[in-house]
Amino acid sequence: MKSRVALIKGPDRYRNITQALECIGEEIKLPPDGLLIKPNFVSTTNQLAATHVEAVRALLDFLGSRYGGSITIGEGASLTDTFEGFRVFGYEPLIEEYGVRLVDLNRDRWVKVEVYDRNLAPLELRLAKTAWESPYRISIGPPKTHDAVIITLSLKNMIMGSLIRDQRNNALFHTLSRVTPSWVKRAPSLEGLKRDVSTTVLRSDKFAMHQGYPAINLNLYTLAKYIAPHLSIIDGFLGMEGPGPSDGEPVELQVAIASTDFLAADTVAAKLMGYGIDQIGYLYYCKSKGLGVGDLEKIEIVGNAHLEDCIRPFRPHPTYHQQLRWQIQNFERFL
Repeated sequence: MKSRVALIKGPDRYRNITQALECIGEEIKLPPDGLLIKPNFVSTTNQLAATHVEAVRALLDFLGSRYGGSITIGEGASLTDTFEGFRVFGYEPLIEEYGVRLVDLNRDRWVKVEVYDRNLAPLELRLAKTAWESPYRISIGPPKTHDAVIITLSLKNMIMGSLIRDQRNNALFHTLSRVTPSWVKRAPSLEGLKRDVSTTVLRSDKFAMHQGYPAINLNLYTLAKYIAPHLSIIDGFLGMEGPGPSDGEPVELQVAIASTDFLAADTVAAKLMGYGIDQIGYLYYCKSKGLGVGDLEKIEIVGNAHLEDCIRPFRPHPTYHQQLRWQIQNFERFL
Protein backbone atom coordinates (compact mmCIF):
# COMPACT_ATOMS: atom_id res chain seq x y z
CA MET A 1 0.00 0.00 0.00
CA LYS A 2 1.31 3.43 -0.93
CA SER A 3 1.79 6.26 1.56
CA ARG A 4 -0.10 9.42 0.67
CA VAL A 5 1.52 12.83 0.67
CA ALA A 6 -0.41 16.01 0.00
CA LEU A 7 1.37 18.57 -2.15
CA ILE A 8 -0.30 21.95 -2.58
CA LYS A 9 1.08 24.97 -4.43
CA GLY A 10 -0.43 28.44 -4.23
CA PRO A 11 0.10 32.10 -3.31
CA ASP A 12 -1.31 31.88 0.24
CA ARG A 13 0.49 30.08 3.10
CA TYR A 14 -2.61 29.59 5.24
CA ARG A 15 -4.68 28.21 2.37
CA ASN A 16 -1.85 25.91 1.26
CA ILE A 17 -1.61 24.31 4.70
CA THR A 18 -5.39 24.00 4.99
CA GLN A 19 -5.76 22.33 1.60
CA ALA A 20 -2.87 19.95 2.24
CA LEU A 21 -4.45 18.79 5.50
CA GLU A 22 -7.88 18.43 3.89
CA CYS A 23 -6.36 16.18 1.21
CA ILE A 24 -5.30 13.62 3.83
CA GLY A 25 -7.99 14.37 6.42
CA GLU A 26 -9.34 10.81 6.48
CA GLU A 27 -5.92 9.46 7.45
CA ILE A 28 -5.45 11.78 10.43
CA LYS A 29 -6.60 9.70 13.40
CA LEU A 30 -6.51 12.01 16.41
CA PRO A 31 -6.53 10.78 20.01
CA PRO A 32 -9.11 11.87 22.61
CA ASP A 33 -6.51 14.03 24.33
CA GLY A 34 -2.83 14.95 24.46
CA LEU A 35 -1.92 16.53 21.13
CA LEU A 36 1.53 18.14 20.74
CA ILE A 37 2.33 20.65 18.01
CA LYS A 38 6.08 21.09 17.52
CA PRO A 39 7.17 24.23 15.63
CA ASN A 40 10.79 25.07 14.79
CA PHE A 41 12.54 27.87 16.70
CA VAL A 42 16.18 27.20 15.90
CA SER A 43 16.23 31.00 15.88
CA THR A 44 13.94 33.16 17.99
CA THR A 45 14.65 36.30 15.96
CA ASN A 46 14.90 35.23 12.29
CA GLN A 47 11.42 34.44 10.97
CA LEU A 48 12.82 32.70 7.90
CA ALA A 49 14.43 30.06 10.12
CA ALA A 50 11.30 29.51 12.22
CA THR A 51 7.75 28.18 11.85
CA HIS A 52 5.41 30.96 10.78
CA VAL A 53 2.44 31.44 13.09
CA GLU A 54 0.01 31.51 10.14
CA ALA A 55 0.95 27.92 9.34
CA VAL A 56 0.10 26.98 12.93
CA ARG A 57 -3.18 28.93 12.73
CA ALA A 58 -4.15 26.95 9.65
CA LEU A 59 -3.41 23.73 11.54
CA LEU A 60 -5.39 24.83 14.61
CA ASP A 61 -8.37 25.83 12.48
CA PHE A 62 -8.26 22.47 10.73
CA LEU A 63 -8.25 20.72 14.11
CA GLY A 64 -11.10 22.87 15.43
CA SER A 65 -14.10 20.70 14.50
CA ARG A 66 -12.16 17.44 14.55
CA TYR A 67 -10.56 17.46 17.99
CA GLY A 68 -11.81 18.40 21.45
CA GLY A 69 -8.84 17.60 23.66
CA SER A 70 -5.94 19.63 24.98
CA ILE A 71 -3.35 21.11 22.62
CA THR A 72 0.22 21.87 23.61
CA ILE A 73 2.50 23.91 21.37
CA GLY A 74 5.91 22.86 22.59
CA GLU A 75 9.40 23.83 21.49
CA GLY A 76 12.86 23.97 22.98
CA ALA A 77 14.79 26.80 21.34
CA SER A 78 18.37 26.06 20.39
CA LEU A 79 20.12 29.08 21.92
CA THR A 80 17.83 31.69 23.44
CA ASP A 81 14.70 31.53 25.57
CA THR A 82 11.86 29.67 23.87
CA PHE A 83 9.27 32.18 25.07
CA GLU A 84 11.16 34.91 23.24
CA GLY A 85 10.26 33.03 20.07
CA PHE A 86 6.63 32.66 21.14
CA ARG A 87 6.54 36.44 21.69
CA VAL A 88 8.53 37.60 18.64
CA PHE A 89 6.75 35.32 16.19
CA GLY A 90 3.23 36.11 17.45
CA TYR A 91 2.31 32.85 19.19
CA GLU A 92 1.12 34.35 22.49
CA PRO A 93 -2.36 35.37 21.16
CA LEU A 94 -3.00 31.70 20.34
CA ILE A 95 -3.45 31.00 24.06
CA GLU A 96 -6.64 33.04 24.22
CA GLU A 97 -7.81 32.46 20.66
CA TYR A 98 -7.52 28.67 20.66
CA GLY A 99 -7.05 27.67 24.30
CA VAL A 100 -3.65 26.15 23.63
CA ARG A 101 -0.80 25.80 26.11
CA LEU A 102 2.67 27.11 25.19
CA VAL A 103 5.47 25.02 26.66
CA ASP A 104 9.25 25.42 26.71
CA LEU A 105 10.46 21.84 26.26
CA ASN A 106 13.87 22.90 27.59
CA ARG A 107 12.21 23.30 30.99
CA ASP A 108 10.24 20.07 30.79
CA ARG A 109 10.71 16.96 32.86
CA TRP A 110 12.74 14.43 30.95
CA VAL A 111 13.38 10.78 30.22
CA LYS A 112 16.86 9.43 29.59
CA VAL A 113 17.63 8.03 26.16
CA GLU A 114 20.73 6.33 24.84
CA VAL A 115 22.41 7.38 21.60
CA TYR A 116 26.05 7.30 20.40
CA ASP A 117 29.11 9.50 20.83
CA ARG A 118 31.65 10.18 18.09
CA ASN A 119 33.39 6.88 18.87
CA LEU A 120 30.03 5.08 18.59
CA ALA A 121 30.06 4.31 22.30
CA PRO A 122 26.82 4.74 24.31
CA LEU A 123 25.88 8.32 25.21
CA GLU A 124 22.99 9.22 27.52
CA LEU A 125 20.86 12.27 26.73
CA ARG A 126 17.67 13.82 28.11
CA LEU A 127 14.47 14.06 26.10
CA ALA A 128 11.45 16.16 27.03
CA LYS A 129 8.77 14.02 28.66
CA THR A 130 5.98 15.97 26.96
CA ALA A 131 7.24 14.83 23.55
CA TRP A 132 8.04 11.31 24.75
CA GLU A 133 4.59 10.72 26.28
CA SER A 134 2.39 12.56 23.78
CA PRO A 135 -0.06 10.19 22.06
CA TYR A 136 0.00 12.37 18.93
CA ARG A 137 2.89 14.54 17.75
CA ILE A 138 2.64 17.03 14.90
CA SER A 139 5.79 18.51 13.38
CA ILE A 140 5.33 21.76 11.47
CA GLY A 141 8.13 23.85 10.03
CA PRO A 142 9.97 25.06 6.93
CA PRO A 143 12.36 23.07 4.70
CA LYS A 144 15.95 24.16 5.26
CA THR A 145 19.51 23.22 4.46
CA HIS A 146 21.60 22.21 7.46
CA ASP A 147 25.17 22.43 8.74
CA ALA A 148 25.43 18.80 9.91
CA VAL A 149 22.84 16.57 8.18
CA ILE A 150 22.41 18.35 4.80
CA ILE A 151 18.68 19.14 5.21
CA THR A 152 16.24 19.51 8.10
CA LEU A 153 12.57 18.63 7.66
CA SER A 154 9.81 17.18 9.84
CA LEU A 155 11.67 14.39 11.66
CA LYS A 156 14.69 16.39 12.67
CA ASN A 157 12.50 19.26 13.83
CA MET A 158 10.63 16.95 16.18
CA ILE A 159 13.72 15.32 17.65
CA MET A 160 16.13 18.20 18.12
CA GLY A 161 13.68 20.59 19.75
CA SER A 162 12.67 17.85 22.19
CA LEU A 163 16.17 17.46 23.61
CA ILE A 164 16.80 19.32 26.86
CA ARG A 165 18.93 22.45 27.10
CA ASP A 166 19.66 23.71 30.60
CA GLN A 167 18.93 27.33 31.44
CA ARG A 168 21.95 28.15 33.60
CA ASN A 169 24.29 30.78 32.19
CA ASN A 170 21.94 31.23 29.24
CA ALA A 171 22.82 34.92 28.80
CA LEU A 172 26.54 34.14 28.70
CA PHE A 173 26.01 31.38 26.17
CA HIS A 174 23.90 33.64 23.96
CA THR A 175 26.57 36.36 24.12
CA LEU A 176 29.27 33.87 23.09
CA SER A 177 27.10 32.73 20.20
CA ARG A 178 26.62 36.31 18.95
CA VAL A 179 30.31 37.24 19.07
CA THR A 180 31.64 33.98 17.60
CA PRO A 181 32.77 34.57 13.98
CA SER A 182 30.66 32.79 11.37
CA TRP A 183 33.68 30.90 10.03
CA VAL A 184 34.18 29.31 13.43
CA LYS A 185 30.54 28.22 13.57
CA ARG A 186 30.87 26.56 10.17
CA ALA A 187 34.28 24.89 10.63
CA PRO A 188 33.91 21.08 10.88
CA SER A 189 37.38 20.79 12.43
CA LEU A 190 36.20 22.81 15.44
CA GLU A 191 33.13 20.71 16.23
CA GLY A 192 34.81 19.15 19.26
CA LEU A 193 35.80 22.53 20.68
CA LYS A 194 32.34 23.98 20.13
CA ARG A 195 30.76 20.98 21.82
CA ASP A 196 33.11 21.26 24.81
CA VAL A 197 32.40 24.99 25.19
CA SER A 198 28.65 24.45 25.01
CA THR A 199 28.84 21.69 27.61
CA THR A 200 30.96 23.82 29.97
CA VAL A 201 28.97 27.04 29.67
CA LEU A 202 25.52 25.53 29.24
CA ARG A 203 24.64 21.87 29.19
CA SER A 204 22.78 21.32 25.94
CA ASP A 205 21.78 17.85 24.84
CA LYS A 206 20.94 19.39 21.48
CA PHE A 207 24.62 20.18 21.05
CA ALA A 208 25.61 16.83 22.53
CA MET A 209 23.75 15.13 19.66
CA HIS A 210 26.35 16.67 17.32
CA GLN A 211 29.03 14.01 17.66
CA GLY A 212 30.29 14.31 14.10
CA TYR A 213 28.50 13.55 10.86
CA PRO A 214 28.30 9.73 11.21
CA ALA A 215 27.04 9.78 14.79
CA ILE A 216 24.42 12.52 14.47
CA ASN A 217 22.75 10.76 11.54
CA LEU A 218 22.73 7.51 13.49
CA ASN A 219 21.41 9.32 16.57
CA LEU A 220 18.50 10.89 14.69
CA TYR A 221 17.48 7.47 13.40
CA THR A 222 17.82 6.01 16.90
CA LEU A 223 15.43 8.57 18.40
CA ALA A 224 13.07 8.41 15.40
CA LYS A 225 12.07 4.95 16.61
CA TYR A 226 10.58 6.58 19.72
CA ILE A 227 9.36 10.11 18.94
CA ALA A 228 8.76 10.39 15.20
CA PRO A 229 5.85 12.70 14.31
CA HIS A 230 2.45 11.16 13.68
CA LEU A 231 1.62 14.02 11.33
CA SER A 232 4.22 15.93 9.33
CA ILE A 233 3.53 19.36 7.88
CA ILE A 234 6.25 21.06 5.87
CA ASP A 235 5.48 24.70 5.24
CA GLY A 236 7.40 25.34 2.06
CA PHE A 237 5.90 28.73 1.34
CA LEU A 238 9.42 29.99 2.07
CA GLY A 239 12.37 27.69 2.52
CA MET A 240 16.01 28.33 3.42
CA GLU A 241 19.09 27.50 1.36
CA GLY A 242 22.83 27.98 1.85
CA PRO A 243 24.19 28.28 5.39
CA GLY A 244 21.10 26.98 7.18
CA PRO A 245 19.46 26.14 9.46
CA SER A 246 19.47 29.67 10.92
CA ASP A 247 21.42 32.00 8.59
CA GLY A 248 20.52 31.00 5.03
CA GLU A 249 18.73 32.78 2.21
CA PRO A 250 15.03 32.51 1.27
CA VAL A 251 13.63 30.21 -1.40
CA GLU A 252 10.08 30.94 -2.62
CA LEU A 253 8.56 27.51 -3.20
CA GLN A 254 4.98 28.45 -2.25
CA VAL A 255 4.11 24.85 -1.41
CA ALA A 256 2.77 22.90 1.54
CA ILE A 257 3.36 19.20 2.23
CA ALA A 258 1.43 17.02 4.68
CA SER A 259 1.43 13.31 5.48
CA THR A 260 0.84 10.87 8.31
CA ASP A 261 4.04 9.12 7.13
CA PHE A 262 6.91 11.36 8.24
CA LEU A 263 9.42 9.63 5.98
CA ALA A 264 7.21 9.98 2.92
CA ALA A 265 6.71 13.68 3.67
CA ASP A 266 10.44 14.24 4.13
CA THR A 267 11.19 12.22 0.98
CA VAL A 268 8.92 14.42 -1.14
CA ALA A 269 10.31 17.60 0.45
CA ALA A 270 13.89 16.42 -0.12
CA LYS A 271 13.10 15.82 -3.80
CA LEU A 272 11.68 19.33 -4.13
CA MET A 273 14.93 20.66 -2.64
CA GLY A 274 17.02 18.67 -5.12
CA TYR A 275 18.13 15.85 -2.82
CA GLY A 276 17.50 12.11 -2.67
CA ILE A 277 17.03 10.65 0.79
CA ASP A 278 19.76 8.10 0.17
CA GLN A 279 22.09 11.11 0.48
CA ILE A 280 20.64 11.99 3.88
CA GLY A 281 22.05 9.58 6.44
CA TYR A 282 19.29 9.63 9.05
CA LEU A 283 16.52 9.35 6.45
CA TYR A 284 18.39 6.55 4.69
CA TYR A 285 18.54 4.61 7.97
CA CYS A 286 14.81 5.16 8.55
CA LYS A 287 14.09 3.89 5.05
CA SER A 288 16.38 0.89 5.54
CA LYS A 289 14.51 -0.20 8.66
CA GLY A 290 11.01 0.48 7.36
CA LEU A 291 10.07 3.36 9.66
CA GLY A 292 8.12 4.80 6.76
CA VAL A 293 8.10 4.91 2.97
CA GLY A 294 11.17 6.48 1.43
CA ASP A 295 10.70 5.38 -2.18
CA LEU A 296 8.99 7.94 -4.42
CA GLU A 297 7.54 5.14 -6.55
CA LYS A 298 5.66 3.91 -3.47
CA ILE A 299 4.29 7.33 -2.54
CA GLU A 300 0.96 8.61 -3.83
CA ILE A 301 1.03 12.38 -4.20
CA VAL A 302 -2.34 14.10 -3.94
CA GLY A 303 -3.24 17.76 -4.25
CA ASN A 304 -3.14 20.43 -6.92
CA ALA A 305 0.55 20.22 -7.84
CA HIS A 306 2.82 17.85 -9.70
CA LEU A 307 6.08 16.96 -8.00
CA GLU A 308 8.28 17.61 -11.03
CA ASP A 309 6.78 21.07 -11.49
CA CYS A 310 7.69 22.11 -7.94
CA ILE A 311 11.35 21.07 -7.85
CA ARG A 312 13.72 23.92 -7.13
CA PRO A 313 17.20 22.71 -6.04
CA PHE A 314 18.42 24.37 -2.85
CA ARG A 315 22.01 25.59 -2.67
CA PRO A 316 23.57 23.40 0.05
CA HIS A 317 25.44 24.43 3.16
CA PRO A 318 29.14 25.27 2.54
CA THR A 319 30.12 22.06 4.40
CA TYR A 320 27.91 19.90 2.18
CA HIS A 321 30.70 17.70 0.82
CA GLN A 322 32.06 17.01 4.30
CA GLN A 323 28.55 16.20 5.51
CA LEU A 324 28.25 13.48 2.87
CA ARG A 325 30.79 11.48 4.89
CA TRP A 326 28.18 10.11 7.27
CA GLN A 327 28.52 6.45 6.32
CA ILE A 328 29.43 3.96 9.04
CA GLN A 329 31.13 0.69 8.15
CA ASN A 330 28.84 -2.27 8.87
CA PHE A 331 26.18 0.19 10.00
CA GLU A 332 23.55 -2.58 10.25
CA ARG A 333 24.87 -3.58 13.67
CA PHE A 334 23.67 -0.25 15.08
CA LEU A 335 20.20 -0.40 13.53
